[in-house]
Amino acid sequence: MQLHDLYPFAAERKKRKRIGRGSGSGWGMSAGKGGNGQKQRSGGAKGPAFEGGQMPLQRRLPKHGFTNIFKTAYQVVNLDQLIKAFAGRESISLEDIYARGLAKPGSAVKVLGNGDVAFGLKIEAHKFSAAAKEKIEKAGGSVNALEG
Repeated sequence: MQLHDLYPFAAERKKRKRIGRGSGSGWGMSAGKGGNGQKQRSGGAKGPAFEGGQMPLQRRLPKHGFTNIFKTAYQVVNLDQLIKAFAGRESISLEDIYARGLAKPGSAVKVLGNGDVAFGLKIEAHKFSAAAKEKIEKAGGSVNALEG
């Protein structure tokens, strides 16, 4: 074994292919890009939406409506999910809902009225549907809405 056999390994000695550096390199002339034309030129590759100069589809289709960037996205939790996750508890805070994985931490939570409440519950969330609020208060519980 000689010193030059130790390092660098053969894979590390591999040089990159330098194209377009004269005919002596073996990759001169058209640099492996084929004959003349748009695809041989620098910057000649067009994107997947290019239709040969025809008006692109995304510009031909009609546009309707708009997206409200100020909209608040709520994570919905049903009453039956809360009762199943917190069986036997009388008060449920927003942090408890996040900790159980019923909603992503930091997101706004809305409680919907799917399910029945048999006992008084104190629930804290950002919003409540009218049906959920009615069911909770009818069973002797209370709701604490954090936002308007």
